[in-house]
Amino acid sequence: MSTSPSASLIAAASAAAGHQQFPGGTLYVVATPIGNLADLSLRAIHVLGLVDAVACEDTRVSAQLLRWLGLHKPLLALHQHNEQQAAEGLVARLLAGERIAYVSDAGTPAISDPGAVLVAAAARAGVRVMPLPGASSAVAALSVAGDARAQGFRFVGFLPTKAAERRAALQALTGAPHSQVLFEAPHRIQELIALLAELAPEQTLTICREVTKQFETIHTAPCATLPAWMAADKQRERGEFVLVLHAAPAPAGEAGLPEDAQRTLRVLMRELPLKQAASLAAELTGESRKALYQLALAWKQDAGGDANGDGDTDSDTDTGARSD
Repeated sequence: MSTSPSASLIAAASAAAGHQQFPGGTLYVVATPIGNLADLSLRAIHVLGLVDAVACEDTRVSAQLLRWLGLHKPLLALHQHNEQQAAEGLVARLLAGERIAYVSDAGTPAISDPGAVLVAAAARAGVRVMPLPGASSAVAALSVAGDARAQGFRFVGFLPTKAAERRAALQALTGAPHSQVLFEAPHRIQELIALLAELAPEQTLTICREVTKQFETIHTAPCATLPAWMAADKQRERGEFVLVLHAAPAPAGEAGLPEDAQRTLRVLMRELPLKQAASLAAELTGESRKALYQLALAWKQDAGGDANGDGDTDSDTDTGARSD
């Protein structure tokens, strides 16, 4: 007799995670797929089969997932409208020694979905909380944004729906040195893109549509170009959206060089000869070696040093010197 797909999954999950410790009286915060069932981890499958009950954002959605896995567990609703009250009952069960998993409809709980109130209540009661990491649309979007300039990232989520508040909130996000992750509904995506094109035309935006699903789309471009790109295909307005607003370009300082490139050059000049400092700064920052060298010479001259820069009379004669 052949083994069913769900039985095979349960067996694989048990083989992978069955030897690990999953103590009673623990709240398991379980990430679930955001559109592709294959993204559910073997550890998550094992725990869902092990727990005494599954608390969830929507029992109908979670029931479908458990049926797909061939699991039958009591489902306990915990959502934004009852989270405080439901958390008290769940904590009592956890204190009695039960294992309880919490799942949101999709992705990692307690980020843009319910779960934080439950986790806080469990922690206050001295209950152990164990995360089971997995799918996250925010992290997935960041991973394909390629924002190499960013100094970290910030999760923003959904902006206010009222026009004035929305504009003010978005204006506050522009010019930041880090990546910022936003969520948007399909019926408001055009408005948001148009507002970004107005307020931050030179900043880069990565649009992630239907992440992990069949019609997934990833597009990265300056905000000024995105209204036209969106309008070129009506399909691009459909689905669920995660947006990554890239870090703003560093402001240009002396010689048109970004301030971070100048800081790098100053640090290197304290330890290295001028020519070597400029070359290494160019390699680290991607800026023009010639421009960095000329700026270093100007600084040294202003400081009363040798304007020739350590005996280098012509910085452009070096083999492989950058002149862009």
